[in-house]
Amino acid sequence: MTEDTPEAPPLPLATPLAPVVLVEDSTDFHRALDDLLAGEGPLALDAERASGFRYSSRAYLVQVHRTGSANYLIDPIALGSLSEITHTLGDQEWIIHAAHQDLACLREVGVEPQTLFDTELGARLAGLPKVGLQGVVEDILGLSLAKEHSAADWSTRPLPPEWLTYAALDVELLPRIRDEIARILSEAGKWDLAQEEFQAQLSLTPARPRTEPWRRLSGLHQVRGPRALAIARELWLAREELAESSDRAPGRLVPDRSLIAAVLANPSSKAELAGLKEFHGRASRSELPRWWAAMERGRSTEDLPDTRAPSEGPPPPRVWPDRNPEAAARMSAAREALAQVSAETTIPVENLLTPDYLRRLCWEPPHPATTESISAALLDKGARPWQISLVAEALNTAFVEARQTQASTQAPQS
Repeated sequence: MTEDTPEAPPLPLATPLAPVVLVEDSTDFHRALDDLLAGEGPLALDAERASGFRYSSRAYLVQVHRTGSANYLIDPIALGSLSEITHTLGDQEWIIHAAHQDLACLREVGVEPQTLFDTELGARLAGLPKVGLQGVVEDILGLSLAKEHSAADWSTRPLPPEWLTYAALDVELLPRIRDEIARILSEAGKWDLAQEEFQAQLSLTPARPRTEPWRRLSGLHQVRGPRALAIARELWLAREELAESSDRAPGRLVPDRSLIAAVLANPSSKAELAGLKEFHGRASRSELPRWWAAMERGRSTEDLPDTRAPSEGPPPPRVWPDRNPEAAARMSAAREALAQVSAETTIPVENLLTPDYLRRLCWEPPHPATTESISAALLDKGARPWQISLVAEALNTAFVEARQTQASTQAPQS
């Protein structure tokens, strides 16, 4: 009988080494800019939103740090535009962890990076086992982060001191993490492709709005028939209007499950809706006339939605074997090919090629399909040159194998 392996001792908790300074007025803001300008190396940034609390995705705190400077926690609600950060420090490399999450809200307040090092994306390309900030800090720096404030309501004012300490660490540690990830990328021959990918993040266009966003209601699969779907749509629209006007997260007003419960119960009066136990939420009773009016609109409208959501690209691959066996064969072979490339390069499959690009390519490949035509098709869809150079030939080979497999299975047996 073997003894249990002793647990590894807990990692030391990271604490800020540089001063933590909250900036809430223009005088302190300009002092911060002077200090940052006198610092060394890249500029580390982060932003805190109030996701799950507010309707908007605006930044309620912007953290900035540079080696040799303090950790500046800047309040954009108090200051408004922070564009002087861009004007003063825009010629520096900026470090952001998971930039795709923060770029939009940073740009809203005038903070616009020109040269980016994304430590989350860099960790992916480097093949690190964990890419979240906490995991990267643990693996690279041997420290742990207290993440109990990660889901806090950052629109709270005044901000509690312990929240400020948490926010400061999100930037103070980034320069050290950046340097280690850069070393790994360089030694693996991935520096150039990483630079290409970082810069591509700065020019990515936002995803197109969904044509019928109400269909993302959790539990909508329980709703049957166009009339019931119309009621669900009107309830969603009524909640969305209230959420936007009050700047409250929709789910905090009335959760999805409550809207679906109201549709399924189909109450015959406002009082019956009020008495529905499953219909709850902070605004479920205070805004009862709003919800009842929405249900009435859904019951009377002649604009009935289709029972199936409109197609926005190829159908889910799970239905391909019946609807398009050739595409299913291509997808199966392509997935195997990309898994092999991923293993050889230690780059996750989803970073080798955006999954939506792969689905569209397998569903409707160029004709004839060659390495060159596949490369052109991927470039047209938005794939980066480094991705194309790694996957185009492998995908062409996979498509040839898929055709051969399909032909052999369809050939008549002698």
